[in-house]
Parts: sequence; C-alpha cells; structure tokens
Amino acid sequence: MSDAEQNPLLSSSFRIPFHRIRPEHVAPGVRTLISRAEGAVDELAAEETPPTWANTLGRLDELVREVREGTTPVQHMLAVAESPEFREAWAEVLPEISSFWTRLHLHRGLWERLQAFADTDEAGELDDLARRHLEKTLREFRRSGADLPPEGRERLEAIQVELARLEQDFSENVLDATADWSLNVTDPAELEGIPEDAMDRFRRRAESDGDEGWTLTLDAPSVQAILKHARSRELRETVHQAYLQRGRAEPWDNRSLIPRILELRQEKARLLGYPDFPDFRLEEQMARSGEQAREFVRGMIERTRPYWEGDLETLREAGAQRQMDPIRPWDVSFLIEQLRRERFQLDEEELRPYFPLDRVLEGMFELTHRVFGLRVEEDELDEVWHPDVRYFRLLDQDGTLMGAFYADFFPRPEKRQGAWMNDFIHGRPGSNGRLSPHLGVICTNVPPPSEERPALLTHRDVETLFHEFGHLLHHCTSRVPIPERGGINVPWDWVEVPSQLMENWTWERDALDLLTRHWKTGEPLPDHLHQRMLRARRFMGGWAQMRQLSFGLLDLALHTEYDPETDGDPVEWVTELLVPYSADRSFAESHPLPAFLHLFSGGYAASYYSYLWSEVMEADLFTRFLERGIFDRETGTRYLESILSAGDRADPDELFRSFMERDPDPEALIRRNLGEAA
Repeated sequence: MSDAEQNPLLSSSFRIPFHRIRPEHVAPGVRTLISRAEGAVDELAAEETPPTWANTLGRLDELVREVREGTTPVQHMLAVAESPEFREAWAEVLPEISSFWTRLHLHRGLWERLQAFADTDEAGELDDLARRHLEKTLREFRRSGADLPPEGRERLEAIQVELARLEQDFSENVLDATADWSLNVTDPAELEGIPEDAMDRFRRRAESDGDEGWTLTLDAPSVQAILKHARSRELRETVHQAYLQRGRAEPWDNRSLIPRILELRQEKARLLGYPDFPDFRLEEQMARSGEQAREFVRGMIERTRPYWEGDLETLREAGAQRQMDPIRPWDVSFLIEQLRRERFQLDEEELRPYFPLDRVLEGMFELTHRVFGLRVEEDELDEVWHPDVRYFRLLDQDGTLMGAFYADFFPRPEKRQGAWMNDFIHGRPGSNGRLSPHLGVICTNVPPPSEERPALLTHRDVETLFHEFGHLLHHCTSRVPIPERGGINVPWDWVEVPSQLMENWTWERDALDLLTRHWKTGEPLPDHLHQRMLRARRFMGGWAQMRQLSFGLLDLALHTEYDPETDGDPVEWVTELLVPYSADRSFAESHPLPAFLHLFSGGYAASYYSYLWSEVMEADLFTRFLERGIFDRETGTRYLESILSAGDRADPDELFRSFMERDPDPEALIRRNLGEAA
C-alpha cells in the first residue's frame, strides 16, 4: 500500500479525502511532507547546472506548493472538526512546520541560487508577470531574513516557532471558552422577545443535553438573537458579559499571551531592519507603511465622528425613554432593533422567512451567471468532514471546470465562530495552456434548519454569504499561470475588495428577486419591505463605522505604542485607548482583545484597517455596475478580466484604474454608508 493510500494527507487527489483524515495521520503525514521538501531544497541548492526558471524558481514553487497543500487540510479540520486528539497531533508538529518555513527562507544555498538566477540573461528577459514573481520572491526572502548573519537567522527561527505556538494557543483558548459556556433557562418569560427560530434552536439544544426548557450558548447566531431581541436586560447583560469574558479567565486566559505575541512581532520586525511591526507588515501592502495606515484611520475617524455623535445621542435618548439611563453595551443592539422597527417599520425577523438558504444559494449562483457568465452546479460528494457539507463546481462559459468548492454553513461545538473562505488547491498550467481547476471552501455559522422549517437567513447572513463567495470567486476564477501570484495571493488591504463588492448586490431590487422566496408562500420579498430596508440602510452607520475604525486603531496602536515591559495589562491599556471613541468607559471596556482572533491568530495583525481601506475601493467600483446595470454582462466581464481573475498580476491601484479608468473616489464610501454630511 502506498503512502498516499495509507495517509490521506499525502493524497494527490483533487477531491481531498477529508472523510479519511484522522488525528493519527497528522504527525507522520506532515513529517513526510517536510522531509520530502527539505530534501528537494538541498538538491536544488546543490544543483551544479546553470540556474534557469525551470530548475530554480519553478522547482522552489512546486515544493512549496506540496507542503502548503498537504498541511492546509489539517488546519482546516482544526477549524471545522476540532477535537482534543486533532489539537494534540497538530501541536506536536507545529514547531516543525514553523521551523521548516523559516529555515526555507534562511537556506543559504537556496538564497544564493535564486540570486544567481536573477543575474542571468533569462531572468532579464522574463515577461512582466514572471519578472514580478521573481522580484517578489527575492523580496520575500529578504523580508524573511535571508541576508541576516547566522546569529540573527537562528533568533528569527526561534521567534517564528514561538509565535506559531502562541497564536495556536490563543485560538484554542477562544474556541474552548466559547464551547464551555451554556445557560439553561426554564422560565419562558425570561426569553420574551426572542424570535421563534432561535427559541427552537435553544429548545433542541436543551433536549440534546437532556434538560428541560431552553439552553443558550455563545455561538454567533445565539448571541445575536439574544442581544438584539431579548426584552430582559438582565439576560442580555449575562450573555454579553459571558461573550466578553472569553479569553479573560482561567483556564483559557489569553491576557498573558498577548504581550508576548506583541513583543515577538516587534523583535522580529527590528531584527529584519524595520522600526516596528506595522512598517514590516505593510511594506508589501497598498498602505506601504504603518504611518500611512494610521493616517487613513485617523482621517476616517474624523470623517465619521459627526455621524457617530449623532447616532450616540439617538441611542441615549432611546435608552432614557426605556428606563435604560445610562445605556450599557448590552443595550445597543436591542435599542437599534427597536428603533429600526419604530422609524422604518423594519424587523429583521420579518425579512428572515424570505431568505431560505437554498433559495439564496440558487439566486446567488444565477446572479453569478448573469453578471460573469459563470455557472455553479452542485455535486454529491462522500469525501467530506461532516454530513452537512455540500460541494459545488464552478464552470466558465464554455463549460470548462474552473474550480470547485465545499460549503459548510451551520454552527457546531467543534467548529470555530464566524465566517471565512480558505483556498486548498491553486490550479496550474496544463499542456493545453489552460489552468487546472482551483479548490476552496466557504464556511459560515447561520442558523440550521429544523424539522418544521428550512434554514432561514437574516439579511446580514445573506451579505456574509455573498462576502465569502466573493473571496471564493477571487480564488476560483484566477487565470494567472503562476499560482503564487494568482487568486487571493494579493496585498491584504486589497483582498477584501472582491468579497465586499459582492455584498452590494444583496441590496438591489432585481437581485433580491432572484434571492428571495417566502419559505411557505413562495412570494418574493415585497417591495414595501425592500423600501424599508433601503431607508434603514444607513441607520446607525456612524456607530458601526466608528466601531470598525476603533478596532483598526487599537490594532495599529498595540503594534507600535504598547510596551509589554512598562504598560501593564494590555486589556486595560486598550480600554484607555478607546475611551475617546466610546460612549463611556463601560463601552471602552467591552472590546474583544482577549478573543480577537483576527489580530492574534487570523492574519490581520497590523492590518485590521484593511477592511475599511478595501471598502473605500469596492464602494467606488460598484458605482460602475449601478451606472451600467447590475446584471450588465459587459461590465461584469471587464471586472472579471481586469480584477477578479487577475490576482496579483499587477499592483492593486493599477488593476483598479484598468477597470474604472480613474483613481478611487474616497467619497463613494461616505455617500453609500453615511449619506449627507452630519
């Protein structure tokens, strides 16, 4: 029996055998991948023939791909099917993986061969894409310590290994703290106001635990249902505080991990010759430097502040009228929902029956066909990690398979919170000149179906689904023949543009006609409800945007101003930082730092600003669709060719101009989200 037959992590199958992956496969599979790659690196570095693209950079790309595509399924399983056994297996090999990636860029012989190739006539005659890839690869090696002296290289490897372990510990603590908490309620009066859909889920959870009544948990749909709709202020406070406490208490306390993670990131940046971690991180992004990112955030805060102050006054007045004076953090979502009903006659639960999941998917795929000429078809697949997982194929206009993706929609205790997209396989050029198919996954945590009704989404859930599908299209439509320069391998403050752009269609009447059908009557979303949605779209926009900006602010400040040796508890430090951007101190204290996965295990360190940066771009891009028609195929094709399928073929600002034929208009975001000047 071959290694691949024995260990699914070594399989070369396009359809990854997730159903066979077990914890006992992790250590031997990962070690085999690393061993093969290390041998290939040594052979490449010792090669005596003159360096060429094929025998140098091409070989390097291939061995990197094999390790990355072999280990990604394990990381995915930890996100969707986590268990103590998987966690232990991953922890065993995580130092070895981190060390491998660090040593790869510190391999003296490999670095010398890459430099030798860069000096060849062939390198001087490369086309624009290949030249870009070579230059970016050389910069990646320099940014990873290739030019460091031996003692610096040794220290950098130790930093990387420790950081990987700490970031994994941080993530596991949040998952455990989230899964551990529950509250059983037997008096229905305590749950007054909570929608029937959520009550049904709470009841089924209690039944599965062998309890009477209703059991509340900290999964996102449950928390949102309570904070938005529960009339009991005491219950809202209980759930809010439990959610806030994740990562703040033993045995899952992340507060001691944060200073060390920040300290190591700063040491790494300075070791590599940068003033601080943001300057290191952002050098290859659109912002280029920490100061430019901070300037962007500061400018957006000043533009947003008048709208935020108006929203805050509205909330305080509403709270006072309801004997909530002063308002507290657990009151805000409830008050916003109450005001939305009063001012716009809009209840998000009134919209939910019109968004059954299958109809939303059907409409989203039809929209994709109309705008981009792409077709999505569902396939039956056994090789999945859970029975709820679905599998789809993405075809171009000629019926050629461009990519495929898994979809995992519903929450489970062993699945992490939130929504995300991940890339498993990047297509490579074949003998026919076309790329082989790409493979990815989208995950959400929307309320599951029950025996009585299908899975019904809020409009925000629909936006989230479109967002992740936008990432998926960015990956699966890539036509860049060098995988490292294709798909979502783009600057971090550009990667959110295709995902956020897709959200815009969920507000348009013609698109909603595709997405909505009442699950009982089959009726599309009535026009009067759509008009109410539009009138309410900017409601509390200043409040929401200031919260997003405050997270970008604390991210950059933590990575530049916080000193672990002198500034004490980072949780308290961030509280003081946020007071000027908060309603009062209790709101400043309600920040998510000890459970902030984006910053400490999710890839957004020193880059949380990128959500708003990208939103400025996509708000402007969508104006072209509004001008030409939201289903206009010519516009969709131009966007597909110039941005969506272009990956990192060129700098983002060049891609933007190729589509819009001008520079971005930053006012487009203000007009869409906030309206006229406050």
